[in-house]
Amino acid sequence: MRFFEQMEVGQRRELGSFTFTADAIKKFAAQFDPQAFHLDEEEGHKSLFGGLAASGWHVGSVCMKLLVADAARQAKEALARGEEVAVWGPSPGFRELRWIGPVLSGDTISFASEIVSKRTSDTRPEWGILQARNTGTNQRGELVFSLLATAFVPRRGAA
Repeated sequence: MRFFEQMEVGQRRELGSFTFTADAIKKFAAQFDPQAFHLDEEEGHKSLFGGLAASGWHVGSVCMKLLVADAARQAKEALARGEEVAVWGPSPGFRELRWIGPVLSGDTISFASEIVSKRTSDTRPEWGILQARNTGTNQRGELVFSLLATAFVPRRGAA
């Protein structure tokens, strides 16, 4: 992971992609969001979505998984170069969660994260506060998911 000073507004990371299969959609829905249009193809086709739809929570969970995997990859690469790795703090939350379009069985969603703001914490000057827009775009180039995430990021050399 990078330090606060290494990050700039406008930097974008491509996080990877995920294909939502019918089995994965149903498995997630059965455990966490058991609505008919997430569990049954026929019910999905009769719904506003027009097909078996992934839960928005499923889409968000995949985004989180890819964010964590990307951070681990970055940390491993930094260590291999002999660089110090920043250990990020907790997230105080997110805003503007949007499920913009349905994610249907067979859709492949590509996720990205772009830094939209950064500032030093007023109460903890050893930390910066970063906001990033995390998005998911389907194989047709349509934005289907978006949220504005906040994280505490350590400042290099700050006490």
